[in-house]
Amino acid sequence: MTITALRPAATLAAYAPLTLGVEEEFLLVDRATGDTAPVVAEVLDRLPAHLRNRAQLELRPSMIELVTPVCDDLTDLGAHLRLARKATAAAAAEVGTTLIAAGISPGRDSVREMPSDDRYAKMLDRYGAITQDPAVCGCHIHVGVPDREVGVQVSNHLRPWLPVIQAITSNSPLHDGRDTDHDSWRTVQLGRWPSMGPTPWFASASDYEHAVAQLVDTGVLLDEAMIYWYARLSAKYPTVEIRVGDVCATVEETLLAAALTRGLVATAVQDIADGVDAPGVPTSLLTAAHWRAARDGMRGTLIDVRLGRKRPAWSPLQDLFGHVTPALRAHGDDEMVADLLNRLRRTGTGAARQRAVFQNTGAVGAVLDRLAVETVGG
Repeated sequence: MTITALRPAATLAAYAPLTLGVEEEFLLVDRATGDTAPVVAEVLDRLPAHLRNRAQLELRPSMIELVTPVCDDLTDLGAHLRLARKATAAAAAEVGTTLIAAGISPGRDSVREMPSDDRYAKMLDRYGAITQDPAVCGCHIHVGVPDREVGVQVSNHLRPWLPVIQAITSNSPLHDGRDTDHDSWRTVQLGRWPSMGPTPWFASASDYEHAVAQLVDTGVLLDEAMIYWYARLSAKYPTVEIRVGDVCATVEETLLAAALTRGLVATAVQDIADGVDAPGVPTSLLTAAHWRAARDGMRGTLIDVRLGRKRPAWSPLQDLFGHVTPALRAHGDDEMVADLLNRLRRTGTGAARQRAVFQNTGAVGAVLDRLAVETVGG
C-alpha cells in the first residue's frame, strides 16, 4: 500500500512551528581490517573549523558525535546533516579510516577504553564492566517545547508511539561478524544501563525532577545527564530529546525520524492545549513493545500498546502517520514524509539492508562498504 499525504479540509493553524536539532553518533572503522579504530582525536583535528564546535568525543575513541544547529525546516536540517557527514568522512579517510552510520559495529570492536577525564573515570568506578560494552551509536532528536511542564506532558503522550520510531530506525543487526537476530542490537546492549528504557509517566515537571533527583541522590546515577529514558527533558536546551533510535544509515532516514518525531510532539502540544489526556499504557506492555521493535524492526509485527495486541509492523506506522498529518502539514513536511515512507517501504530499514548484504555475500567487509556509501549519500 502506497502512503499518500492526507488532505483535510483545512490546515490546522493551531500548530505553532517547532524547532528541530539532531545529534548523530558514528563509528570509525579501519579501512584495511574493518575493526573499529580509536582515532577520533585525529579526525576531530582534521575537521573544518566551522564544524569542530559541532563535533565531539563520545564514550569510545572510535566514536564521534555530530550535532546540527537548531533548524526550522527539514531542508535546512538535511543540508546540515549532509555537510557534517561528508566533511567528517573526508577527515576520517585522511587517517585511513571510514565513517559509518551503524548502531553497532558489524565487525570487531576490541578497543573499548573510555576517554581519560574525571567523569568517565567515575562512570568506570560506578558501573564497572557495563562501561566496557561495545560502542553503540544513536540518533537523538531535539524538538523545542514551550517549557518543562509541557515537555513532561508531551513525553506522556509520546510513550505509545516511540516503539514505532524505534522500529523504523533499526540499524544494528550485525555485530562481531555475526547476525544477532535482532534489528537493533544497540538497544539490547544499552539495556544494561540504569534509567535506560521507556520514559515513566509523570504527573508534572516537579514529579519528573523529583524522580531524577532520587536517582542521583541514591547513587544510581552520577547526574541528570545520565537519564537515558527514550524521551527526556534536555538538561541543556528547552527541548524534549527523543533517544530511542539507532543512528540512521542515510540522511533521508534521519529526516524521516525527525519529521515524524516533531509531528508527534506538535500533536501532543495541541492535545495538551485541548485538554486531551495522554493514553494510559502499562509499563510492562510498553517494555515488551520496545523489545519487539528491537527484535524485529519492520520485518514482522509490532505491539500496538494502544490496543494491547500485536499487528503487522506497517499498520501502527500508518496510524502514526495519520495521527500526525495535520502537524506535518503545518510544518510543510507532509509530502516529504509520505515520499520518505514509501522509500522506506521499497528499500527496507538500515537493518534489513545490512542483513541482505551479509546474507548475499557472507562478508562483513561488503556490509561496511555499503554503509560507507549510504552514510555520505551515493
